[in-house]
Amino acid sequence: MSRRQVVAAELTWTGERFERDVRVEVGADGRIERVGRGEGAGAPAGAPARPLPGRALLPGLVNAHSHAFQRGLRGRGESYPEGGGSFWTWRRAMYELVGELDEEGFRRLSLAAFREMRAAGVTAVGEFHYFRHLRPDPGAPAGGDHLLDRALLAAAAAAGVRLALIPVYYRTGGVGRPLEGPQLRFATPSPEAYWRSLEALAAALDPATQTLAAAAHSLRAATPGEIAELCREAGRRRLPFHVHVEEQRREIEEVVDAYGEPPLRLLLRHLEPGDDLTAVHCTHSAAADLEALAGRGGRVAICPLTEASLGDGIADLPRLLETGSPLCLGTDSNARISMLEEMRWLEYVQRLARERRGVVRSPDGEVAAALLGIATAGGAASLGLDCGRLEAGAWADLAVVDLGHPALAGCAAEGLAAALVFGASEETIVATAVGGAWMRHRLPADGREDAALD
Repeated sequence: MSRRQVVAAELTWTGERFERDVRVEVGADGRIERVGRGEGAGAPAGAPARPLPGRALLPGLVNAHSHAFQRGLRGRGESYPEGGGSFWTWRRAMYELVGELDEEGFRRLSLAAFREMRAAGVTAVGEFHYFRHLRPDPGAPAGGDHLLDRALLAAAAAAGVRLALIPVYYRTGGVGRPLEGPQLRFATPSPEAYWRSLEALAAALDPATQTLAAAAHSLRAATPGEIAELCREAGRRRLPFHVHVEEQRREIEEVVDAYGEPPLRLLLRHLEPGDDLTAVHCTHSAAADLEALAGRGGRVAICPLTEASLGDGIADLPRLLETGSPLCLGTDSNARISMLEEMRWLEYVQRLARERRGVVRSPDGEVAAALLGIATAGGAASLGLDCGRLEAGAWADLAVVDLGHPALAGCAAEGLAAALVFGASEETIVATAVGGAWMRHRLPADGREDAALD
């Protein structure tokens, strides 16, 4: 439960920089009522300001693309007795995990991933959820039992994280190929069955912390016509729509062989994307196709740690930035859950590839400010969530940083964002709030538990 409160940290992120003497007023409904300055800002009745000296406040981080169950792959799939591996050899290990998990194992892995996210400052996550059935039946009208849908909702609720659940349409096991083996646990027999499953889920959501978005897995799992139909219906229902696009060269080759053009170009010809379309990865997308995506309002989700782990390649981020296409970040396979590390890898990978610094930067040249915006407001916009910013009306999803942590000790206010993004870990994040309800994660360096968070 939330309460009326005023959060007055030593430093507060205002969207461009950390500033002093900023107060964030939170209502009993868990939303920010006002962001003001100094004693003159006032306070809601019955909600005196409780200062947070030695702490910095920023919006909670937003993870736009996750497969929570894949946390179970840690320590697996990293041996290569036959020589170098690839995304496709990793996928075999993932399918082995899918074949092993029962409902409790799936819930336990999802809970562990969500708890780890929250402790890393992630207050909202978009769960791209295609592993949906405990007992698949692709011939049934619904495709299976959907028991793992409810397991995800329960895991997110137990972890206290805001969840945008993104059930995934998954009908084929490759371009023109039937589902087989573990893929049967992903089955959706038709768009009609897909929407019936979402309607059933809608009734089970916690309206304070859980929402829905829609997705097709990729052109390996659905036809262009099916994806276009799903996207149009998502727009009619005012749901964000996500789809994997051009993560792997082999994926592109298969689609070109089947349809005569690469996936993103093919999708753009069939879809009418607007602000609610997020293309995930776009690792090997052509410059002209990225420009066309941006021109039609599409977003791109990049998952730097997973794309590095799987050997996917490096997206043409300079071109994406030139087009003005909004970006967001995801932890994807959850091999490592750290949005701070995702931010620095987004920039560092480009530095290595382009042999220059400052690839991702704000209009005034600030890299850390641009990365924080992508990891907060960018993810929230992709998921259709009213969070990721410290503004009146937004959910009070917040993260508190320990300024006394050794990684940040001595940093001036003007350098704190860069120090946090490039020099710190999630260990600097001592508490988070979702809808104004606080959770402590670790003891600050000064050993003092903040009474303001009681």
